[in-house]
Amino acid sequence: MNLLYFILNTLQYILLIYIGISSLYFFLYAFAAQFSRKKVVSTSDKKHKFLVLIPGYKEDQVIVDVATEALKQDYPKDLYDIIVIADSFKLETLNNLKKLPIIVNEVSFEVSSKSKSINATLAAIPNNKYNAIMILDADNIMESNVLSLMNEALNSGYSAVQGHRVAKNTDMPFARLDAISEEINNCIFRRGHRALGVSSALIGSGMAFEYNIYKNYMATIDSYGEDKELEFKLMKDNIKIEFIDEAWIYDEKVSASKVFVRQRTRWLFNQILYARLYFFEGVKLLLTKGNFDFFDKMFQQFLPPRILLIGISFLSALGSFFYNSIELTYIFVGIFISTIAAFSMAVPKRFYNFKTMKVLLLLPKGFVLMIMSLLRLQEAKKGFGATTHTVTKINNDKNNN
Repeated sequence: MNLLYFILNTLQYILLIYIGISSLYFFLYAFAAQFSRKKVVSTSDKKHKFLVLIPGYKEDQVIVDVATEALKQDYPKDLYDIIVIADSFKLETLNNLKKLPIIVNEVSFEVSSKSKSINATLAAIPNNKYNAIMILDADNIMESNVLSLMNEALNSGYSAVQGHRVAKNTDMPFARLDAISEEINNCIFRRGHRALGVSSALIGSGMAFEYNIYKNYMATIDSYGEDKELEFKLMKDNIKIEFIDEAWIYDEKVSASKVFVRQRTRWLFNQILYARLYFFEGVKLLLTKGNFDFFDKMFQQFLPPRILLIGISFLSALGSFFYNSIELTYIFVGIFISTIAAFSMAVPKRFYNFKTMKVLLLLPKGFVLMIMSLLRLQEAKKGFGATTHTVTKINNDKNNN
């Protein structure tokens, strides 16, 4: 009995330290995000020649609308080209795309991946044709000022810039929950990080780069988690990633629980993979070169998903009332309150309404689905698991208010 008590007590303290540090991390950056920062002012009026690259895999339902919308930028028309990378598209879709003033690059692989599509396309483009590149997903729709904002950021001295990706659709409960999760990430991993001088996280789309930098780094990447690998490579070389809050790029959120599980399984698999891959290098670079950005990115891979942290901290606080001393119970309750406070600060005001109150009832189901994702991690090894998109119109809080 004493041995069992010792084991349970030890596991409890390990859990307390883990969720305590995680909660503190989220709270720190969420709090920092509440303060505005002085942005670097552009000293140049240069207009970059942009390549807008839209890779897609079986995205027949949305790609024509996305390509059409991408043509509506307020940027000079002769200073940006759009290339749609068409992997496994239907003939009808290809014909409709070719009616637009864009370039369609058809690709085919035995095993498809986003990185393969991008690298094959960039390899065929003549050198010095572009000096900036904008990466979109096949469901992304940009506000009309995005390229102008990205151009300004590149003129301010940044070589890598992440835009503000927001939900295209918030009408369905799971889509709304996913939209809130995206905004929490924007607040903590992008706005909050930049407020403290740390690199923004990349999302995988809605991002711009100096053309040659992106092409050269991507040429070294052949994986399904290309955005995370790109982050690590940039941060290792001390390339700061900027975040432009005003550059809105609309992105479809998942509406079905099955898609939610499949998507989160893929994300969790990559998170664990990069945690193992970069742990020792992250510590080494921090201690020997003071590279905090790389260390911070490595540290993020050990953080639990937000919905899991909420569930675990709640259950730990609740269970502590029946098991622990009052002092330890206060600590667990404090961690839960800190976690809720962090995420409450990170949720934009436009989500504080009755619709969101109803969606909060999905949190227990979301917690269970995240557990299911953890149990299905081996499935992510099977390869390319792109999320199929179907939403073509923007239907979210900003546009409905």
